[in-house]
Amino acid sequence: MTTEAGRRPNRLIHETSPYLRQHAHNPVDWYPWGEEALARARRENKPILLSIGYSACHWCHVMERESFSDPDIARVMNEHFVNIKVDREERPDLDHTYQLAAQLLTRQGGWPLTVFLTPDLRPFFAGTYFPPEDRYGRPGFKRVLETLHRAYTNDPQRVAETAAQLAEAVRKFNRLGDTAAREVPDPDLVESAVDRLLADADRAYGGFGHAPKFPSVPSLQLLQQWGYLAGHERALAHVDRTLERMAAGGIYDQLGGGFHRYSVDRYWLVPHFEKMLYDNALLSVLYLEAWQRTRRPLYERIVRETLDYVLREMTDPAGGFYATQDADSEGEEGKFFVWRPDEVRAVLGEPLAGLFCLAYGVTADGNFEGGASVLHVALPPEELAAERGLSVEEVQRQLAEARERLFAAREARVRPHRDEKVLVDWNGLMISALARAAAALGEPKYLTAARRAAAFVRERLTTPEGDLLHSFKDKAASVPGFLDDYACFAAGLVDLYEATLEREYLDEAVRLAARMEQLFWDEEEGGFFLTPAGYDAALVRPKELWDQAVPSGNGVAAITLWRLSFLTGEDRWRVRTSELLAAFVGQMTRNPWGTASLLLAVDLYHRGPKEIALVGPVYSPAGQRLLHRVHGVYIPHRVISGHDPERGDDPPPLLRERAPLDGRLTVYVCENFACSPPVTAWGELEPLLGSTGRQ
Repeated sequence: MTTEAGRRPNRLIHETSPYLRQHAHNPVDWYPWGEEALARARRENKPILLSIGYSACHWCHVMERESFSDPDIARVMNEHFVNIKVDREERPDLDHTYQLAAQLLTRQGGWPLTVFLTPDLRPFFAGTYFPPEDRYGRPGFKRVLETLHRAYTNDPQRVAETAAQLAEAVRKFNRLGDTAAREVPDPDLVESAVDRLLADADRAYGGFGHAPKFPSVPSLQLLQQWGYLAGHERALAHVDRTLERMAAGGIYDQLGGGFHRYSVDRYWLVPHFEKMLYDNALLSVLYLEAWQRTRRPLYERIVRETLDYVLREMTDPAGGFYATQDADSEGEEGKFFVWRPDEVRAVLGEPLAGLFCLAYGVTADGNFEGGASVLHVALPPEELAAERGLSVEEVQRQLAEARERLFAAREARVRPHRDEKVLVDWNGLMISALARAAAALGEPKYLTAARRAAAFVRERLTTPEGDLLHSFKDKAASVPGFLDDYACFAAGLVDLYEATLEREYLDEAVRLAARMEQLFWDEEEGGFFLTPAGYDAALVRPKELWDQAVPSGNGVAAITLWRLSFLTGEDRWRVRTSELLAAFVGQMTRNPWGTASLLLAVDLYHRGPKEIALVGPVYSPAGQRLLHRVHGVYIPHRVISGHDPERGDDPPPLLRERAPLDGRLTVYVCENFACSPPVTAWGELEPLLGSTGRQ
C-alpha cells in the first residue's frame, strides 16, 4: 500500500486518532504507545523519542512538515531511537506526566511536546517545538537527536543519573505530602485568592497578565461568584471588562460564533486560531452566568452564537461532540478566518463593504500575517451611526446582513481540519453548558442536544459493567475513563437533572460519583488520582493538582460532590468533599491562579446552598415555566430538586415530607438551616431567590 508522495504508511495508519493518522505517511518508523514499542526499547536498549501533540495544534503541524517528513532527520530517528507518537487528548495521563517532566527540566511546556526516555520510561531530556536546523534561538532537531544519541551511547551513567533525578522530582511533585491539612480552609483563603487574582488583572483589557492571554475561566468564575455573593464590585467589574473585550476581539469568531483557544497579544485581537470544545463549553457557562447576573443582551448573544456554532459544526450525527477544529487550512494558520478589503468588497459591494470594514477593522495594512485582517469590533454601532448619519438600528441591520453574507462566502473556503474524536470529559463540560443554557434561556434545541450527548456517552462510551471509557472515534478506544471523565460527566448529568427534574440523570450521577470514589480516591493523602486503580501508569500514578486548560478533575469533583450531598441527603458526599478540599490546602494557599476551581468549591462549602425544591405538577407547562424563571436568576450556590407525587415514584431527599399546597405547584426555599414558608406564585418566590428585580 503506497500513499502520499509514493510513501508507504507507517503503523499509525491503523490508529483511529486523527492526530496520529496525520503522521501516518512520515518516513519515521512511528509506533503508537503500547507494549510493542516499549518491549523493543528494552530489548535493544534504545532510548525512546516520545512526541505528544494534538490534531489542532499549529506548531505540531509545523514540526510534522519540517522535521518528521524530512528523510534525513527520519533516518537519524529510526536508527537511534524508538519513536512513539501520542495524542494528548487520548492519553492525558502520559501528557500530564511528561509535560510535568518538561516543565521541571526547562521551566516551560506546551505542544508539540518532545521527550526522550530511557527504556524504563524515565525522561532525561525534554523540549517542545524544535526547528529542523538552528533557528529562533532553538537548536535544530537533527543536532538535538545526534547530541542525545552520543550522550546515551558514550555517557550512559550521566544519562541514568539525570533520568533518576528527574523521575524522583516528578514523583515528589505528584504527592501532597505535608501540604495537606485535616480541615477545609477557612473562607479567608478565598478572599485572599480574589485579592491576588485582582492584583494580576489587566485593568485596561481584561484577563490576567499580558501576552499570550488565555480566557482563564475558573479564575473569572471565582471572581464572579465571590464578587456577587460578597458584594465586591471591583471583582465583578473585572469580569465584565474581560467578557466585553473578549466578545469584541479576534479571539471570538465574529462571523461564525465560538472562541479560539487564546490571544497572542494582551488585547484579545489576534488569536491562535484552533477552536477547542472545552473552551466553548466553559466560556458559554461564564457568559451565561454573567447574563443571569446582569441581563445584558451582549452576553446572551455570545452564549447563543457559541452554542449554535457547536451544534452546527462540532456535533456528531449520533449526538456526541467533536474535540477540536484546526488552526490551519491549506497549510496556513488562520487562512479560513481572515479577510482583506477586496475580498469583503467582492462579497458585499459598496457602500456595505466600507461600513463593514470600518466596523470590524479590515484595512489595507491588516493586523495579521500577509496584510490580512482578523475581524474584531473596531467601532461600535453607536459611533458608526454618528459617522454615517444613520440610526443605530439601521447600522445594526446592515451589519447583520453583511455578517450573514460573509459567513456564507466563508463557507465556500477550504475548511480547517476537524478532529472528530468524542471525549467524555469535554462532552461532560458541553452537556453542562447546554443544559444550563436551555434552562435559563428557554431554548429547547440546547436541551435536546444535551440529552443526545448524554445518551451517546451512556450507550457508546460505557462498558457493560458500567465504567466509562475515555474516547470514541469510529469505535470506543480501550483506554479507560480518567478522573476528569467521571467528574465532568457526572457534573453534566447533575445539570441535566436540575434543568429537567428527571430523576434518571440524578441517579446516574450518583452511581458515577460512587464509582469515581472507588477507582480514583487516594486513601493515603486524600484527593483523587487521574488514573483509575489498577491502570498501568507510566513512571508514576499522576494526580492533577492544578487547573490547566480545563478545571482540574479534583476541582470539578469537589463541586459535584458538594451538590450531590444536598440533592441526595447523603452526608458521605459532604464528608468526602471536605476531605478533598483539606488535601489541597497547600496548593490553594500557594497558587490561586492554578486552583480556582477548588477555591470555588471552598466558597460554596462554607456558604452552604440555597435549596430550591419544587413539588407538585412540575412537568406541566406551568411547572416548566416556573423552573425556567428560577434558572434565569444568578444563584451560584443553589441546588434545585423537583418531584410530582402523582407519578408515584420516591421523591428525592430534598423533597421528603414536603407536599404541594392544595395540589398546586409549590416551592420550598431553604438556606442556612432555615426554610421559608411554601409559596405558589413567582411574585412570592422571586424575593426568596436573592433576586434584586433583574428578572
